[in-house]
Amino acid sequence: MKIGIFTVLFQDRPLEQALDTIAQMGLEAVELGTGGYPGKAHADAKELLADDSKAKALKQAVTSRGLIISALSCHGNPVHPDKSFAQACQEDFRNAVLLAEKLEVPVVITFSGCPGGSPADKFPNWVTCPWPDDFLKVLRYQWEEVLIPYWKSEEEFARKHGVKIALEMHPGMAVYNPETALKLRAATGDTLGVNFDPSHLFWQGIDPIAAVRALGPAIFHVHAKDTKVDHLNTAVNGVLDTKPYADEIHRSWLFRSVGYGHDYAFWKDFVSNLRLVGYDYVLSIEHEDSLMSAAEGLRKAVECLRACVISEKPGQMWWA
Repeated sequence: MKIGIFTVLFQDRPLEQALDTIAQMGLEAVELGTGGYPGKAHADAKELLADDSKAKALKQAVTSRGLIISALSCHGNPVHPDKSFAQACQEDFRNAVLLAEKLEVPVVITFSGCPGGSPADKFPNWVTCPWPDDFLKVLRYQWEEVLIPYWKSEEEFARKHGVKIALEMHPGMAVYNPETALKLRAATGDTLGVNFDPSHLFWQGIDPIAAVRALGPAIFHVHAKDTKVDHLNTAVNGVLDTKPYADEIHRSWLFRSVGYGHDYAFWKDFVSNLRLVGYDYVLSIEHEDSLMSAAEGLRKAVECLRACVISEKPGQMWWA
């Protein structure tokens, strides 16, 4: 299993400078943003598709430093009720798939997106309870008329180009837990799976270990990011929280660097269970910890993961 990084952390510097830092830290993989919310700081898929020399130079910049590209990311909302925004997200996704094929990258990461509550809506509508009955009508519309038809088409497109779709399970999107992920996968095809980010599961009350077991072969990529639930605040207000992330002391939970929300014992168990279900690819560090600098947060995450990662295959002897 390899330790990598989502390079949006270094979007303030040129790619080659970022890659030098990443290689010097002993990391092994990079996940590049190619559009959507992560932006295109290091890999503009449309531009790279139009220029073979630029695409070749990008891959050479990565591989010459002993790194691999674990995934291309274009987290967006391609089923947004704002048609122009949805179309831009779909274009970013399809360009990412084509670039992944060109660069021989196996996975493209995005969100399932969240539609409106009806064709007349202007904004997404994330439903979290079944009553009043209006909410069930919204869910029926979202899944039967929007999500399943859309992702059936995109799953077929990705399959034709030999690329897997990894949907990040994210609250606010239609796919936000294992149940919704598996529901969409069953309705579309096996080319659609998940980018497993435990940070979004912790605060929902989901046990990531149980979720790993439930998803099994549907796990195509993994983000290494932690969450600390503030039990003093959740005791009063619960876990649903719309306060700004910068309002740390009042929030019900915060994203933390790996090891600062859950201890090494959790992360060792997490890595072991990924191995048990057959995942032996990349743990891609995503830093969103507002309580420490990017440099410190990255160092701490790397230290924790190095102590937890299983790098040797079963049966391999250290003296061999």
